Amino acid sequence: FSVAVHNISEYDMDSLLVDYWIVDNQRNIHKLNYPRQKPHPAGDILTDTLVVSSRNFVGNNAMWMEVNPNQDQIEQTHFNNLGQINFYVKKDNKNPVLEVSFDGIHILDGEVVSAKPFIQINLKDENPFLTLNDTSLIKVFLKAPGQNDFDRIFFNKGGFTVMTFHPATVNNNQCKVEFQPDFGEDGVYTLLVQAADASLNESGRIDYEISFEVINKSTITEVLNWPNPFSDKTHFVFTLTGSQLPDYFKIQILTISGKVVKEIEMDELGPLRIGRNITTYAWDGTDQYGDRLANGVYLYRVVSSIDKQQIEQRETSASKYFHHGFGKMYLIR
Repeated sequence: FSVAVHNISEYDMDSLLVDYWIVDNQRNIHKLNYPRQKPHPAGDILTDTLVVSSRNFVGNNAMWMEVNPNQDQIEQTHFNNLGQINFYVKKDNKNPVLEVSFDGIHILDGEVVSAKPFIQINLKDENPFLTLNDTSLIKVFLKAPGQNDFDRIFFNKGGFTVMTFHPATVNNNQCKVEFQPDFGEDGVYTLLVQAADASLNESGRIDYEISFEVINKSTITEVLNWPNPFSDKTHFVFTLTGSQLPDYFKIQILTISGKVVKEIEMDELGPLRIGRNITTYAWDGTDQYGDRLANGVYLYRVVSSIDKQQIEQRETSASKYFHHGFGKMYLIR
């Protein structure tokens, strides 16, 4: 708020006192601190500027000012020392956007995750003026296996950092919480996140809640190819458990007679993660030299290990379709 104060008299005024206050939408008066100004000689024009946050003044308001209040210095007239300007503050009604990922992935409810997952919570708001810079805007709760109630997860506990908060910046109103727990107990956990922006608009009418399963032992399910049968390409689908990724992983494709026609190495499959995997790599039905294979049934198997120890196979409903670790795929062009 900026206003010019003109001394139209023939007399100099000493250092000038100016009072400011806001009458809000509920008719409450909020006095604003402002220091005494420089001397105001005859004919002088003083441009007085005040910066006030409108955050707490939603609705219709009035800014008032009084120069030389209560005849701080004797004047002949005082009526023209008062000023008023009305202003309206529009309420921020838009919800912020909440996003939660486990090891960089948006998981499905009930999905298997790492026993030591990297959980990242992002909260983004479209309002560039009300920065997301307060940890109270995000609340995290966790329910462990066998528990009926959620426990609040605080950012710090006992002098140790449990979760890390990265406040938003002026150029990007998005804050971030990083949480890397160590789940030592197998079972199903439930994560609940409540989030709001600086105007306390919640991220949704329903809190973000998701369940996930933790299996500490390193295992691998049978690797399925999808789609099966296929004509152009097929991906590989499987689930890893534990907290450590394989350091060796290879898929061998064989004819019915047992001849290896294709070997797919780990670095070809794309990034792997603890939990559900659908490879970015897709086999197109060609052999090791890029030649198209004939239609028919092919066998395949997976060789995987961690620290040179073979990863244990975890039984699932799909295990009955595998014999001695070999699965079948059907190539139909």
